[in-house]
Amino acid sequence: MNRQHQDQAGCSAYRQLGRMARRQAIQVGVGICGALGLSLSDLLRNEARAESKKGESSKKDGPAKSIIHLNLGGGFASQESFDPKPEAPAEYRGPFNVTKTKTGELFSEHFGRMAQVADKFTVVRSCQCRIPDHGLATYHLFTGYLPTTVIDYPQMGAVVSQHFGPRENMPAYVAVPNSNGFSGGTGYLSSKFGAFQLGADPGDTGPFRVKDFSLPAGLTMEQLERRRVARQIVEQRLRKLDGDVDQLNTQDEFFAQAQTLLTSPKAQAAFSLNDEPEHIRKLYGTGYRLKARNAPAAVNERLLLSRRLVEAGVRFVTIDYGGWDSHSNIKADFEDKAPPLDHAIAGLLTDLDQRGLLDSTLVMITSEFGRTPKVNNDNGRDHWARSYSMILAGGGIQRGLIYGASDATASEPARDPVPLEDFLHTVYHQLGINADAELLAFGTRPIEIVNGGKLVKGLLQS
Repeated sequence: MNRQHQDQAGCSAYRQLGRMARRQAIQVGVGICGALGLSLSDLLRNEARAESKKGESSKKDGPAKSIIHLNLGGGFASQESFDPKPEAPAEYRGPFNVTKTKTGELFSEHFGRMAQVADKFTVVRSCQCRIPDHGLATYHLFTGYLPTTVIDYPQMGAVVSQHFGPRENMPAYVAVPNSNGFSGGTGYLSSKFGAFQLGADPGDTGPFRVKDFSLPAGLTMEQLERRRVARQIVEQRLRKLDGDVDQLNTQDEFFAQAQTLLTSPKAQAAFSLNDEPEHIRKLYGTGYRLKARNAPAAVNERLLLSRRLVEAGVRFVTIDYGGWDSHSNIKADFEDKAPPLDHAIAGLLTDLDQRGLLDSTLVMITSEFGRTPKVNNDNGRDHWARSYSMILAGGGIQRGLIYGASDATASEPARDPVPLEDFLHTVYHQLGINADAELLAFGTRPIEIVNGGKLVKGLLQS
């Protein structure tokens, strides 16, 4: 296998996933709405499809007021990170040594910074999902359902947006820098609940500027206001002609949100890193570059921006840091990608805690599945869904906990297995959303938010 190609993308299925995500992102940028969500220009023109819901209690916040969801796409190896097996035979153990955490547990050697803040988060070492396929498993992770040809299900971020709505004049749901192409979208909910995508990466070289976040060249605020008034006149005429009221109302919301983002100094500041002092930037890590991609790691700046967004009122932020499909030379992959990840996560958790935000912000670190127990002939690991690790922090989740355990070779859970549906059910619970509640698809069909699952009480603070 060509090592350079492998470093950039992984197996053929993962490479295809990545190419589709990029094409869809380009389409969104020019106004074609797809599974990836919405850009600011889309907010002005997309139509709603359905948004009714049923069987839910009154809308009350849970301990978690916001979520920062970092997804490590490609299939993140727990053996090389948060569930090392130093006593296993060499062909299972892998290439790295271990480091002891602040709580006395063992992490892989490249996660020393996270080991020092291990008292702030919980590692779930007994996660299970169903299918070791990138596209199917990613959709399952983000929606709680396996994909079907009959119905499209909404992402968690879209459900949160629909349930609670915007806060502090900020979008309810933001994707940094863009949505994952196989993670679904708003499904049977209105398109207005989709993720606001930046269309730019805060970790790239050069100035960071959110797409469509400023007025076009030559357009003044006075001209924008005249257009708003003209639009109102046209809309009033349409209403008198018995236009689609629901659609018009949704367009009103899109326009109001876009107007707020364009004109609000607070919103503009939240989407910028210019005000961050140097010591905070260093806390998250700076200057990391990935050798395999010859590009900035970017995860450090993405997580820093996510903190600014939840601090300003965004309810759900999803961040992608992919490329973990390590079918060959897993040692090189982790030596390249793990140090910036370790620095960024440790910085985020420390920063949130110091600001008093960790108790109200649930940090969720996921991957669509794990890697095989045994190292293959190419010194990599292949897809494995039967046992892997994910992380939860803040938002009423216990601190300093290792929940569950895998067996001696990370082949199966040895204790307290956590199916993906249970994991998602617990996250919804911390937000104050009953995952057993039903939303109405197409106005008539009740569908549970998550397809089964139960609360994992052992993860919660007493």
